[in-house]
Amino acid sequence: MLNVLVLCTGNSCRSVMGEALLNDLGKGRVKAFSAGSHPVGKINEGALATLKRHGLPTEGYQSQSWDEFEDQPFDIVITVCDNAAGEVCPMYLHKAVLVHWGVSDPAHLEGTEEEKTAAFDKTFAILERRVKKMLALPLEEMTEQELTEKLNAIGQES
Repeated sequence: MLNVLVLCTGNSCRSVMGEALLNDLGKGRVKAFSAGSHPVGKINEGALATLKRHGLPTEGYQSQSWDEFEDQPFDIVITVCDNAAGEVCPMYLHKAVLVHWGVSDPAHLEGTEEEKTAAFDKTFAILERRVKKMLALPLEEMTEQELTEKLNAIGQES
């Protein structure tokens, strides 16, 4: 089983949706966690509503610091923030394959409830497509370089 950490600055929205998707779609192959460099301390209500709309669990998530995982080995670390590719990750994470799947943050959108819901669903759909493409790969048989190249290429797709 591969351990995957999904990172975002606040760990309240995109990283949580990524964690949920990986754990749901990757049952038996991956175990996903999420964390942030500067966690906001609570999960975004829009993210939880999006998970619920798509039939995924809404319980058990927490907005937590990546420092919580210092002793947890990870095979793959995926950053999902627009700006996280430039962030310096803690040294212990450099033992993992580091990839970037930047997605815009629906939590900061101003607009009607319908527009906000559409933005959350768009972010969810992008992450879902990427997770499905990732899980279609023979992850367990790939070299670190192959994983890095393929997973970063997936992150370039919308």
